[in-house]
Amino acid sequence: MYLLTEHIAQHVRLSPEEAALFLAHTETRRYKAKSVLQHAGRVCTETYFITSGLVRSFYINDNIVEHILHFACEGWWISDMYSLFSGKPGDLFIETLEDTEVIVLPKAQQELLYQQLPQLERYFRLLAENSLVAHQERLRDNMSRSAEERFEKFCKRYPSLIQRVPQKQIASYIGVTPEFFSKMKGKMLRK
Repeated sequence: MYLLTEHIAQHVRLSPEEAALFLAHTETRRYKAKSVLQHAGRVCTETYFITSGLVRSFYINDNIVEHILHFACEGWWISDMYSLFSGKPGDLFIETLEDTEVIVLPKAQQELLYQQLPQLERYFRLLAENSLVAHQERLRDNMSRSAEERFEKFCKRYPSLIQRVPQKQIASYIGVTPEFFSKMKGKMLRK
């Protein structure tokens, strides 16, 4: 809980009573590695704050190939935002890669909290803005940077994930096949 209240404090100010009210609307859950928190085809009704562990979101295309959209580790939020906001079934899976503890914020509780604690609406707006900027940057990188450049940027931006995420999933995240990734990484190491 401390990690979450510290994260909130980086963006907005809550009194101890307001922080307690916020936390009263959440639930802590623990999952084993490879647990699915959200299934494609279902409506997403929750957002997850990672207090320990590692999570990924991905979709599976028509050729049964996984495409990873996000990783989330300690101190990060994750959800199927399309489904959460639209109320329609989403196409993302959210799965734990390690034993993971999350703080769950149901959408209905989040809406109630916006009425009770308006600064939380600002907090989540700031997170959404930061997420939008990161997504736009990633999309631009995927269109204009080489796979090597995307991998180097991933390593610089998320150094703590390099040892925690399987290489085939890093390959998926940067948009290459595992075979290409292996050859590319070998070539980069020889340089």
